[in-house]
Amino acid sequence: MAAEGCSVLLACRVLAVSESGYYAQHGRPPAARAIRHGLLTDLIRQVHLDSRTAYGARRVHAELTLGQGISVGRCAVERLMRRAGITGLSGRPRFRRVPYVATAADLVERRFGRAQPDQLWVTDITEHPTREGKIYCAVVLDVFSRRVVGWSIDASPTAALVTSALGMAIEGRRPDGTVIHSDQGTQFTSWAFTRRAIDSGLLPSMGSVGSCFDNAMIESFWSRMQVELLDQQTWRTRVELANAIFEYLEIFHNRQRRHSRLGMLTPVEFETRHKTLTVA
Repeated sequence: MAAEGCSVLLACRVLAVSESGYYAQHGRPPAARAIRHGLLTDLIRQVHLDSRTAYGARRVHAELTLGQGISVGRCAVERLMRRAGITGLSGRPRFRRVPYVATAADLVERRFGRAQPDQLWVTDITEHPTREGKIYCAVVLDVFSRRVVGWSIDASPTAALVTSALGMAIEGRRPDGTVIHSDQGTQFTSWAFTRRAIDSGLLPSMGSVGSCFDNAMIESFWSRMQVELLDQQTWRTRVELANAIFEYLEIFHNRQRRHSRLGMLTPVEFETRHKTLTVA
């Protein structure tokens, strides 16, 4: 306050300190601890600059103790860096929401159980390498029967890939009020995918950014497909792998693979039995 032009007498009265104490403090030399902290802060700042501002407290401490032989605790380095506003570069991904992107609320909230077909679909993209290059596959899965109701394969992960898979599901099932749940990938926030879903009477739903648990059912499906097909051999061409994926989805998964959550029935058998019981 005094440095800003305020009367020393008035400032001491406001802060409830004595004038003699104020002048005594100004007259005494700085404490050894304050001098050491000032010198350490200068060294820390130099080490930080030498590391291209990449080092955090742990590596700055290592450089001071191991590289320069200075005796200082890591907690002291952390405290001085915090006071000086010095931070290292974080390796954590920083998810930034792109403005004006068509995102949707999470209508599922990790509750995937449904009592009727075509109440909830989940969708996602996976990729796998071949000697020609990567291949991308988008799948739409009905959570009631675990049946793949739509799929698409391409050499690039575009909005057309996911829109084609969704279109196949819509044409084959004719849904009404079905929730279509995805992550917030650029393909699923694209205008083409969003318009196709809304115009067909679907309700878009999206999980949070960076959480695989918000779409756990489709992640589990990809895990099984990885073990049962994709990792079984080295694929030479994209066509070879595309044909194998088609056979896995339409023949093996939908019509032959027995699912423990379906009473060891296949997805097609489960839907057929449900339809029979509903009609009866």
